[in-house]
Amino acid sequence: MEAFVQQLSVWALPVLAAIILHEVAHGMVAYRLGDPTAARAGRLTLNPLPHIDPVGSVLVPLVLIAIKAPFLFGWARPVPVNYSNLHHPKRDMMFVAAAGPVTNILLAVASAVVLRLLMGMEVPADSVYAPPLVAGLTPLTLMVQNSIVVNIVLAVFNLLPILPLDGGRVMVGLLPLDLARAYARLEPYGMLIVVGLLATDVLDGVIGPVITVMLRVLL
Repeated sequence: MEAFVQQLSVWALPVLAAIILHEVAHGMVAYRLGDPTAARAGRLTLNPLPHIDPVGSVLVPLVLIAIKAPFLFGWARPVPVNYSNLHHPKRDMMFVAAAGPVTNILLAVASAVVLRLLMGMEVPADSVYAPPLVAGLTPLTLMVQNSIVVNIVLAVFNLLPILPLDGGRVMVGLLPLDLARAYARLEPYGMLIVVGLLATDVLDGVIGPVITVMLRVLL
């Protein structure tokens, strides 16, 4: 139980920050491009309560911690976006969709910078403040490392060109209108496709190398 609590303490904040800021970014960009839906729903806030999904934000991360998964994953309640309100719906949809993964990548880079600063700190061994400093810096360093992992995994996964993932929305925006409409009709089957890819380890073979390379650069 103690080990579970320790793991929870260094994973909870990075996971919540990654998924909440991901969703807020969608809503902020949509607002800037003409859609006030998320703002009116009270979703342009850093208060975690409006964003928490009981399954994706709580249950899934807790289960992954309990089984000692190599990394955590989760999701928040999707921010509502009415694409018809956007100034240029087809084009702006791409910007709204890309905002989430881009935010996660920026958070990962910022976390990497903080990690370098923490790793470069020198604590004099003979200082009376050494024990409390080390006790405080150790979990903080783990949290920053976990932030890099969570944000990279979340960004790469969401960039898969499968609806309703963000990469799928970007793909719809890039395709010619006729192809975009045909592609959009696949959305009801999107999560089934993702589950199938996960079950057959195909997904890991696709995004695993990308995640590994990005983590090697940042960690």
